[in-house]
Amino acid sequence: MAAQSSSTQQLLRYSVKLIFAEEELSAGLKLNSPSQTALQLEVQLGDEDADVTVTDADGVCVFKCLVSRDTEYCRVGKQSLLITVGYNSALIQFKSQSEYSTFSDALNKCHNKNKEGSVFSQRTDEASALQYFQNMMQDFVRTATYHRAILQNDVDFVDKVVLDVGCGSGILSFFAVQAGARKVYAVEASTVAKHAELLVRSNNLSDKIVVLSGKIEEISLPENVDVVISEPMGYMLFNERMLETYLHSKKWLKTRGMMFPTFSDIHLAPFSDEQLYMEHFSRANFWYQECFYGVNLSSLRTAAVDEYFRQPIVDTFDTRILMAQTVKYTVNFLEAAEEDLHRVEIPFVFQMTHSGLIHGLAFWFDVAFVGSLVTVWLSTAPTEPLTHWYQVRCLLQTPLFVKEGESLSGKVLLVANKRQSYDIHIVAMVDETGIKSSNILDLKNPVFRFA
Repeated sequence: MAAQSSSTQQLLRYSVKLIFAEEELSAGLKLNSPSQTALQLEVQLGDEDADVTVTDADGVCVFKCLVSRDTEYCRVGKQSLLITVGYNSALIQFKSQSEYSTFSDALNKCHNKNKEGSVFSQRTDEASALQYFQNMMQDFVRTATYHRAILQNDVDFVDKVVLDVGCGSGILSFFAVQAGARKVYAVEASTVAKHAELLVRSNNLSDKIVVLSGKIEEISLPENVDVVISEPMGYMLFNERMLETYLHSKKWLKTRGMMFPTFSDIHLAPFSDEQLYMEHFSRANFWYQECFYGVNLSSLRTAAVDEYFRQPIVDTFDTRILMAQTVKYTVNFLEAAEEDLHRVEIPFVFQMTHSGLIHGLAFWFDVAFVGSLVTVWLSTAPTEPLTHWYQVRCLLQTPLFVKEGESLSGKVLLVANKRQSYDIHIVAMVDETGIKSSNILDLKNPVFRFA
């Protein structure tokens, strides 16, 4: 084992053997033959996760994954570890029990680090809070849809008590009062709460709207509420993890109370976009240089490609790039619990409508406001007017070739992390050929391509 570095990022090295196990779509765990030669395992320990890479004698990566506190792994025997990512599992055999123990201790230390840290802190940069909320308020589709959903269901607000979760500027609270609400409790954890309070006073609504500075998990209300309103959606619906706060607020909701929005559908579909794929791949070209001021950088090109492909792309696109009809996954806010969003698994089976290369999966979402009078929809689909959420695309590192009529199956696994976001695990397989591709992406660190 190599010596550990003294920096906060520790690098550990081991000589191991590797056995791949595949969890087939309709079968159990199948063990393949172990590697005949010793492989090199490197572990880069970060503050909250560990980057595990196994390479052969030529330095070619044969297995790579990011191990966080939500990754599934367990001990097998005295000196082996089974790590599962999506449909793929790898059994790592160490040379000795002592090396396994050292590796396991390091993983556990990383696993438990900062365990008590708040999930919901530092959502908004104080220096640009007003700019952040201005950007959302100027999204006409977003703001006008909320206004219409509340005002057209005024019977649900007249003389009612309303809770506005993560109120920001307080705009939704004002809409609730316009619809006839008797009292609105506007809760905001960031420093923009003082600006919301100023808007309330300057609009002479201090008797109607009470701004409470703090987190919904910590504040106390003097009464239960009839309606909860919020705008908790992030990129790809789940980013920022505000949905959990929204669900937590149900502790103040009366029996048969209402939630605006009421439920959300996230849509996904495979796409083909050679230009995007090559554009993303070429971002690592810098590391292909063999004489950068006399230094050969090419040994880092594989790591650079891996890093770039961990970034989802936030942009919009022509729907003609989609290769199949969408698959939909629904989150009902009235029924879901916070814990349901810690690990979200979305299985899919797509029937290909035409032949070509699949470069990744595209995502967008809709939310529904189910009122007593009308149901109003807010959509971020590529066929609808553009919103500040755009759409999100996640690339596969290796494109998959499919023919019209073939099926693509697999799953998307979203695992919540402490960066107020998710790690996205994608595994996809062409059923007719058995060829697979996968990727692990960091939703917190997207590429904004719409500028």
